[in-house]
Amino acid sequence: MTEHDADHDRFMTIALTEAETAAAAGDTPVASVIVKNGQVVATGRNRIFSSGNLLRHAEIEAITAACEAVGSSDLSGMTLYSTMEPCPMCAWAISLSRIGEVVLGGRFASMQRTDLGSYAIEQFFTMTASQVKVRDGVRQIECEAMRRAWSTKTGRIV
Repeated sequence: MTEHDADHDRFMTIALTEAETAAAAGDTPVASVIVKNGQVVATGRNRIFSSGNLLRHAEIEAITAACEAVGSSDLSGMTLYSTMEPCPMCAWAISLSRIGEVVLGGRFASMQRTDLGSYAIEQFFTMTASQVKVRDGVRQIECEAMRRAWSTKTGRIV
């Protein structure tokens, strides 16, 4: 494992802990961490059900907190870690905030989710001419297992 891989593992561990917190609150177990220069800038977790607000996705929560932390909507040079592949709304927010890289745990395709058709975040970034790099497979088994267990327990896919 390289130092860079160890960093990915460390930050995804933080995201997984936040995802567990989301699940304990009755929300979908999805969380995000935004990092710059090896330091956590912000975290966010899904709060859709606990807040009653459909826009409270983990990535949106993390981006909002990061913008507040740095006093700007420009998050250039930052990396967003997410336990699940961001939806199109969150992908657009990532692009607009100028986050440079997204590191993914779970993927919709490998979970055989049909609610977003053939969507993949890379296709979205290509379609919108976004220059965001995507790395996947970081703690994928754990991220997807957490999501599957929650879906089985609640009967929800979202």
